[in-house]
Amino acid sequence: MQMIRSWFQRQFSDPQVVILVGILTVCFAMIFFFGRMMVPFLAGLVVAYLLEGLVRALVKWRMPRLLAVVLVFSIFLTSMFFVLFWLLPLLTKQLAQLVQQIPGIISATQDLLLQIPERYPKLVSDEQVVQFTSVLRTELFNFGQKLLTFSVASVMGLITIIVYLIIVPMLVFFFLKDKDRITAWVASFLPKERRLASQVWQEINEQMGNYVRGKFWEILIVWGGTYATFLWLNLQYAMLLGLVVGLSVLIPYVGAAVVTLPIAIVAYAQWGFGDEFFYVLLAYTIIQTIDGNILAPLLFSEVVAIHPVAIILAILIFGGLWGFWGIFFAIPLATVVQAVLRAWPRHAEEGECPPNREPEEQAG
Repeated sequence: MQMIRSWFQRQFSDPQVVILVGILTVCFAMIFFFGRMMVPFLAGLVVAYLLEGLVRALVKWRMPRLLAVVLVFSIFLTSMFFVLFWLLPLLTKQLAQLVQQIPGIISATQDLLLQIPERYPKLVSDEQVVQFTSVLRTELFNFGQKLLTFSVASVMGLITIIVYLIIVPMLVFFFLKDKDRITAWVASFLPKERRLASQVWQEINEQMGNYVRGKFWEILIVWGGTYATFLWLNLQYAMLLGLVVGLSVLIPYVGAAVVTLPIAIVAYAQWGFGDEFFYVLLAYTIIQTIDGNILAPLLFSEVVAIHPVAIILAILIFGGLWGFWGIFFAIPLATVVQAVLRAWPRHAEEGECPPNREPEEQAG
């Protein structure tokens, strides 16, 4: 107990550390307990981080900030209308077609799996394959139906979507327009002497902005490149599969491996084990290689490097806590932890020589 007590006193004797821990605790508690209520706020914050880079670039070109905000916000609204009235109906149509084709895909998969008992009868039986495909058919069909009816299954869900479509753009506009005022208002509630917290916030703010903007462009480029490639190869549901591949970059390492399965299944259902099937898998491998070795390092050159084990651990922890948003912000939240650890004061252990004192002074 004495060791724990002395460690606690040594670490929290600095008021700056206490202030930093207090701020982090309040922020974590708000997101943990009110996370679902804050979804529009978080979505608006993400989009504002995304658009802030463009606003800042226009301001550097000597455009007044208000005019830059109005121009960027207009582009954002135009993009929203494009997504809602062209892209979303197209994706919904392809998803509906894919759901209708699930029985055929399952049958093709079953025929393929039934070859396993013929080769390895001691490991797998025909009954096990039939049972597995039956369960898979039911689960996939239910999952597809849930996707098709997502958020519009009730009047309440439709109202929620409409409210989000109104609130999020409003929040984005005011986050961009009154960024300095909002920041100053929040700072007014904090202690004036908060050097350590300010140091951590500066690093977090920079890393968060770089990550959100870089991840957006990575999703867009991978999505567009995959869609064009699959369209060229005449693969069905090219737009839908391209979107899935684009979103897979949100989960480093794991996402690329998981998305391989639906692509392989769709390609096999369309062509079997023909040349086209292997061309699709080869093209997907090349896209992932380019993304991992060229695109991602280029977009995230300014983001602090984090070990892959730490990234996977962050995805598991924060994804378990906050679902999609936890996965999306897993890397920024990992950088928050890293920023706190790097800024945390290092205290000399008891009995060690303080670094600024000479040995002669200690002896005297």
